[in-house]
Amino acid sequence: MLLLPASGCLVGRVWNPDANGPCVVTVRGGNVWDITSKTAPLVRDVCEMADPVGYVSSAPGIDIGSVETIAGNEVSASNLHFLAPCDLQAIKACGVTFAGSMVERVIEEQAAGDPDKAQDIRARIGDRIGASLSNIEPGSKEAERVKAALIEEGLWSQYLEVGIGPDAEVFSKAQTLSAMGPMAQVGLHPMSSWNNPEPEVVLAVSSTGRIVGATLGNDVNLRDVEGRSALLLSKAKDNNASAAIGPMIRLFDDDFTLDDVRRAELSLKVTGADGFVLNGESSMAEISRDPEDLVRQTIGRHHQYPDGFMLYLGTLFAPTQDRDTPGGGFTHKVGDKVEISSPDLGCLKNTVDLSTTCPEWQFGVSHLMRNLAARGLL
Repeated sequence: MLLLPASGCLVGRVWNPDANGPCVVTVRGGNVWDITSKTAPLVRDVCEMADPVGYVSSAPGIDIGSVETIAGNEVSASNLHFLAPCDLQAIKACGVTFAGSMVERVIEEQAAGDPDKAQDIRARIGDRIGASLSNIEPGSKEAERVKAALIEEGLWSQYLEVGIGPDAEVFSKAQTLSAMGPMAQVGLHPMSSWNNPEPEVVLAVSSTGRIVGATLGNDVNLRDVEGRSALLLSKAKDNNASAAIGPMIRLFDDDFTLDDVRRAELSLKVTGADGFVLNGESSMAEISRDPEDLVRQTIGRHHQYPDGFMLYLGTLFAPTQDRDTPGGGFTHKVGDKVEISSPDLGCLKNTVDLSTTCPEWQFGVSHLMRNLAARGLL
C-alpha cells in the first residue's frame, strides 16, 4: 500500500541528516521536495498562513528523493525519513466521541482494567447501552432523559457523561514535538498488559481555530491503566513514543474539505509476528460530535494555542477479537505491525514496542530553535 494519498496538497516533515534537523516538505510528481524557508521554517508557519495551499503549491524547493525511497529508509538520525507532520503545535485528543467506543470505555471501567471480566460485562450491558445511545445528540434533552434512566439502573459512568453530556472529553495526548511519524516505532508502557491501537483522523488547527487540514493518527491506548481509574489518563496516554501522526497533512482545498473528513472511512490492520491478524474499521459518519464542535470545545476564549494544535477526533474502533484465550480479547504484542489507512489521507504504518525500548525522545523545542538558528532560518 502506498504511504501517501494519490492526490491532494500535502505538507509534512522529513528528518534531513545534512541539516541535522527537520525540513518542511511537500510532494510533487512522486518526489519529496524540501520547501523550508525563512518565510516558513515550520509546518506551524504554513498552517498559520491565509492560503496554505497556495504557498505549498508554489514554494520553491529542492527535490530530495522519491516518496518510496524516503519511506523505505530506516528511521534513524543518519537517514532521510518521514517525521510526524506537525512541529510546534500542541497535541490534543478527544475521547469517547463514538457510541461504540463509549460502550467499551464503560466496560473497561466496570472491569477495573481486568480483561478477564470484560467479556461478561460486555455481554450483560454492552449491547443494551450501545443500542440506546447510538442516535442521541450529546447535551440534548433526550440525552438528559437517558442519563436519568441509566443512573436509576446503576449503569451511569463518567464515560457516558462525556459521551452524551454537553461537554466533550479533551485531553493532552503528547508533548509538542514528541509524536512519532510513519514507519517509526510506537510505544507501550511496560506496566500495561491490555492495550490496543486507536485509528483516528487528526485535524491540523491554526491559532485562530481555523481547521486547515487533516491526517491520520494512532492514539495508542492502555485499556487496563485507564480502566483502573480515569485519573490515570495522563499515565495511560502520554508516554515515550505513544502517539503516532502522519504520514502528511492533507491541506483543505476545493477537492478536499471538512465534509470529506466527516465521511472518511478508516481501515486498521494489525499483523503480529505470531501470525495473528486483526482488521478493523472506523467510520467518521458515526461520530456523535461534529469535528467543528470538538475544535470549538478545545480552543476559544477559555484556552489559546499560539502555535495551533493537532486534534485527534476519537475512534469507533474498539477491539474485542480474542487473541490468546477465549474471552480474553485483544492486546498488543511487541513486534505488531499497525497500518491505519484512508484513501484521502494515505497510510500510517508503525511497529509496536515498549516505550522503554523505543528510542528516547531527545529533540525538543530548544533543540529545534537552535537548529533553525544555526541554519539561518530564524
